[in-house]
Amino acid sequence: MKALVVAAAIVAAACGGDDGAVSPAPTPVTPPSSSLARVLMITATAGFRHDSIETARSALGTLGSTSGEFRVTASEDLSTLTASGLAGYDVLFFALTSGELPLNADQRSAILAFVTGGGGFVGAHSATDTLYGWPEYGEMIGAYFREHPWTQEATVVVEDTSHPASAGVGDRFSIMEEFYTFRENPRPRVQVLLRLEASSVAASGDYPLAWARSHGRGRVYYNALGHFSSTWLDARFQRQLRGAIRWAAGQS
Repeated sequence: MKALVVAAAIVAAACGGDDGAVSPAPTPVTPPSSSLARVLMITATAGFRHDSIETARSALGTLGSTSGEFRVTASEDLSTLTASGLAGYDVLFFALTSGELPLNADQRSAILAFVTGGGGFVGAHSATDTLYGWPEYGEMIGAYFREHPWTQEATVVVEDTSHPASAGVGDRFSIMEEFYTFRENPRPRVQVLLRLEASSVAASGDYPLAWARSHGRGRVYYNALGHFSSTWLDARFQRQLRGAIRWAAGQS
């Protein structure tokens, strides 16, 4: 299948449900440089579809080209998720995916083999609201979405200011987001990088929001932020994704 390198200008969009047509499968313009991390960004959905998907695609593509650190191929064509298809990439990024994506047994095996064999996996926001019927996916990403009880401005605490995916954004920041909770707290199984400051939403408890973990010889990163287009345009979120992709690709 052909894929398109995302190079469009960043556009802001309101967040919410969207039943519009899925973007066509992309087409590569030039082969990736060996010095760049090669990212396959999947935004396919089988459940809720975020209006922020188009902004996410263009924002990440622009971030890769302006940083000179990675090249993004954005696609909703799930037939690219095979052993041979993934062989051309360093990082598989599930961005705002949802529901039971129609992946066959060979494709699921290919994804797991890609990561356990040393590839990187990055997930954003509803990547944890994806593939509940595939427990190995849930184990890899670290947790499954439970609910989003708070959609408001709140404080995010940076637990690890030295990790490449959380360095440089300070020890805390405020952001307008739809904040997730998870079916099981992932903390015992992952390295938590961000958590919600519970008091900022008049709650108590432990609410991890971003984490990193090893999976076989591969690296997995997840960030629960990204519901709104404004988040994808936020320099702090972009800094996190830039560091996460380099880390997942084994470049930092």
